[in-house]
Order: sequence, then C-alpha cells, then structure tokens
Amino acid sequence: MVTYVEGVRNMPVIDFIVNVLSTPAILVGLVALLGLVLQKKPIEELVKGTLKTIVGFLVLSAGASFLQSGSLLAFGEIFNYAFNMQGVVPNNEAVVSMALQDFGQATAIIMCLGMVLNIVLARFSRMHYIFLTGHHTLYMAAMLAIILHIGGLDGWMLYISGACLLGLIMVLSPAYCQPTMRKVTGSDSVALGHFGGVGYWLSGMVGKLFASDRENSTEKLQFSKRLIFLRDNTVSIGLTMIIMFLIITGVAVGRGLLDAVPAGISAAEFASNPAYAGFQHLGDLLNVGTETTTNWVVWAFLRGLSFAGGVYIILSGVRLIIGEIVPAFKGIAEKLVPGAKPALDCPIAFTYAPNAVILGFLSSFVGGILGLILLGLINASLVPLALILPGVVPHFFCGATAGVFGNAEGGIKGCVAGAFAHGLLITFLPAFCMPVFTSMGFTSATFSDADFSVMALIFGNVALNAQGLILTIICIVCFLLPILYNLVAPKHEVSETAEKTTK
Repeated sequence: MVTYVEGVRNMPVIDFIVNVLSTPAILVGLVALLGLVLQKKPIEELVKGTLKTIVGFLVLSAGASFLQSGSLLAFGEIFNYAFNMQGVVPNNEAVVSMALQDFGQATAIIMCLGMVLNIVLARFSRMHYIFLTGHHTLYMAAMLAIILHIGGLDGWMLYISGACLLGLIMVLSPAYCQPTMRKVTGSDSVALGHFGGVGYWLSGMVGKLFASDRENSTEKLQFSKRLIFLRDNTVSIGLTMIIMFLIITGVAVGRGLLDAVPAGISAAEFASNPAYAGFQHLGDLLNVGTETTTNWVVWAFLRGLSFAGGVYIILSGVRLIIGEIVPAFKGIAEKLVPGAKPALDCPIAFTYAPNAVILGFLSSFVGGILGLILLGLINASLVPLALILPGVVPHFFCGATAGVFGNAEGGIKGCVAGAFAHGLLITFLPAFCMPVFTSMGFTSATFSDADFSVMALIFGNVALNAQGLILTIICIVCFLLPILYNLVAPKHEVSETAEKTTK
C-alpha cells in the first residue's frame, strides 16, 4: 500500500520519494533492478526480474490484506465479544497515523537518511544486512521522530539523530535473528527484515531448550493413512481455523452477538455509529445492509477457509520473490556491499515451515491470553498496568514467525514453547511502554511488534533524561559503535572458515 505522509503536501519531491520507499513492492523491485544492472544483465532480464519481484510482493501484500480483512480482524472482534475483554489492542498503524499528522516531514527525512545509513553500516560494520521492509522502516522513523522530539531535538539534530538510530536498528534486528534464520532457510542468502526481531530471537532461544528434539520438526508430523490429506498445508490450516471460528463464534452467538445490532440498520449508520465500533468486520454475520440472512455456522466455515486462502496467497508471493530477489541481490553484494544479504518481511519465513506457522500463531495467541490474565492480576494487586488485549494480526504474523524460529531450534516442542513465550513478550512489552507513549501524548496507543517497544523503552527513557546536543551525540555514538568495533576488534576469519568447512 502507498502511504501518504501528512505534513509534506508542499514538498512533492520528498512526498514522492517517501511513497516509493514506503511501498515494499516498488522498493524491492528497484533493489532487484539495481542488482541486475550491476551484474550487467541484458534488458529482457532486467524487465523480467524487476517485474516478477514487484508482482511477488503485490501477491504477498494481497494475501496479507485478504487475510486481515477476510478473517483476522473479524476473529479479533468476535473473540473480544465472546469473552467480554476490555483493554488496549496494540496497533502499529494507529500510532503512526497519529504521529504523521505532526511529524510527517521529520519522518520522511529520517526515513530517507536512515536507509542511506543502513547501507553505510552494512558496508563498514560486520552486520551486512540491507533492510527492505519499507512500511516498517516508515513506522520506526515516525516513532523515532516523536521520541527524539520529546528530547528537545528539532531540525537537523532531529533528522541526524533519528537517521542514526534507524540505520542502526535496520542492521541490528536482522543480525540477532540471522543465526536461527540460517537454520530456517538452510542457507545464508536471505535475512529477516521485520521489527519483531527481539520476539523471534526469544523464540529461538526458548526453542534451544528443546534442541534434542530439533529433528522432530513440525513438518514431519505423522498422520495415519486416512489422515494423510492433512499433510496438505492448505487443508490442515483450513480445518484448524474452521474449528477455531466455530467455537469462538458459537460462544459469541450464545452471548447474544446476533442481537447486538438492530435489524434493518443501514450500512452507513453501522459504519458511523461509535456504538458499533467493535463490530465493523462482522457486518455480513450481523446481516447489515443485506436482505438475506447469513447463518453463523456458514459464516464461521467460510471465514476459516478464507484464512487458509490468505496463507496460500502469501506463500505463493514469497516463493516468487525468493526466486528473483536472491539472484538479483548478488549484484549489490558484489559491487556495493560485499557479502550483503537482503532482509525481507516476516512472511518470507512462512514457506519453510507452513505447519509451524499455524501452530506458532495458536501458541502465541494463547500466550497473549495468559499475559492478559497476568496483567489483570498485577493491575489489581501490585501496580497499575494497561491491559493489553491479544491482537490477532500481530499474534498471527509475528507469532507464526516465532513458531518457525522455535521449530528450527527445537522442533515441535520448540515451536510451541517459543511462540508461547513470544506471545507473553508482545503482551508485556506494550504494557511497559504505555507510560512512555502516554508521555508523548498517545493515550491508549502502543506498538505491537517487539523491536518498537524495545526502542521506545530504551531511547524514550534516554530522551527524557538527556536533552539537546547530548542526546544527539548519544545517537551518533550508538551508530558509530558497530563501525568502530569492526575496526578495532580482532576478526576470527579462521574460525569462520572452519565453521563453514564443518557445515
């Protein structure tokens, strides 16, 4: 999706650049084009490689959008109604949309400079990763603009400081994920570029506790001959989600969901009335604006299968991207940043362990529910904490990735335990971050993915205690540290060679 940045309406060049850089399909397509150009490929290969890469990302985005609109958002609303949950649902887009109203120009400049500094770090540090998830880059730039502004920064000091921190996290996040990512992919040619990295790293660490069970992968689940059809990922995911939707919808219907909206209400009134804000993705179930009646069992059945369809589309897009971006990226790695690896969005991991995707999602979601209960107990008896409701979207995309990571380190047990720990993490981190975001003027709003929360906790508190030039110096030093380390620390080339030989 193309993101329009408020505050840069009078800056068409910057507006155009930000729109390009925040659109993953175009950004990655341009990277593929650059890689092919550097390899001096003929024009027909330039066109084919670039267009297929863009199409792959469009397919992936379409799958993600279909998954959210077709199943995930509806599941979240119906779950909240079924169990009468009240609290804050972490949402990246909600915070960013508010931030861009006042910090659009700063966000744009930080994003552009940060991507340049990402290349600098990839070239001169030991973290050779090019972060290619454009929308996450935009989100992080917006958050950093707000945090550093609280620290009294403005103008060039804000831009430089934000770009330094953005460039740093763009190499750090793939770096601490890569040891497990290598086990996921079976190679070192691609990295994970998604700011949920701390959660994925945690899942991998928890998965290592079950290293002895690593060979018992989720992808080796044994079925009887009569159940062999469950090895088909589309079928297994579809059946699992049908059961989930039937159970949750049944509970919601039993609590009076079908009577929550008056019969005959128009679609316009349904969309505009705040009383129905929690049902906006349940309009077809509640028969809003239709003359026909939808049976809730049929609705749950179709929503479960829509979930499977969305995953299928995502995996198709991933396969298309991988087939084009990795060969094209060799040109950049060889010419500009030797040994660089493209860091791509989290669904890139899904195709390597599809069974772990659904198991990771469910385990992470259960962790989120338990985390909510624990937050409620802490809030009631110890200290006030925001109640973080389990958002289905982050628990699916991030939880599924955590499941893949846990599986790579510890098989089925690692998948379940790692994703569960991840679910707890993305429940408690946003709760701890709420005071930071409240101090920035964002009441009842917080990011969902782990790296955003970690950066907010660290640099939000730094910005509250270090102001102006001191804060700028801290940010620049943080950026330079990986380069300085690369210059002064001994390089263990022999060890690395031996490791490769062993493999």
